[in-house]
Amino acid sequence: MPRGFFITFEGGEGAGKSTQIARLATLLRDGGKDVVVTREPGGSPGAEAIRHVILSGAAEPFGPQLETLLFAAARADHVDRVIRPAIERGAIVLCDRFIDSSRVYQGLASPEARDLVAATEPIAVAGAMPDMTLIFDLDPEEGLRRAGRRRGADSVDRFEREDLDTHRKRRQAFLDIAAREPERCIVIDAAADAETIETVVVSAVIAALNARAEPGKDGA
Repeated sequence: MPRGFFITFEGGEGAGKSTQIARLATLLRDGGKDVVVTREPGGSPGAEAIRHVILSGAAEPFGPQLETLLFAAARADHVDRVIRPAIERGAIVLCDRFIDSSRVYQGLASPEARDLVAATEPIAVAGAMPDMTLIFDLDPEEGLRRAGRRRGADSVDRFEREDLDTHRKRRQAFLDIAAREPERCIVIDAAADAETIETVVVSAVIAALNARAEPGKDGA
């Protein structure tokens, strides 16, 4: 059976990743593809339990290093129980956040946390690296406004409530990753309307899937 295809969606708060994942999943399923939609932190029962601890802010007083370890533990369970089995059966996996979010969100917290992210990443991922990463780029002020409208009366999570300067640094960190790894990462202008973004996303994904299906390559 051909190996599947693993796509991750990255970016700051309110960039519209979830909307585009849902649209892409519908299109691919309508085309007969086996599609798995998942997210981080979370995606498996063990990882979802850790997600609650992280996003509630309960781990924040213990510092970025503990948060980094929690993310790594959640990712290891997620990869083992959801992502790798799906890829091995030939599915297309669409994941809302993955390794790049850890590199950005925890990696910017302190030099020690950055080193810990790098040290734990190979263990947590265990070879299940994304084939493609779409980075949704949006001005943080607009992203936070969008996130606020989406959230409504719900409480602000651990990451949304941080200051604007921190969100700006994260935006730049995502762009830096894209510049370092252009063969994997595509930057998407998330300021455009949803239909325009969908067209760009679908075009990029279909091109990548067609390239994978060329003779001599593993199909998705």
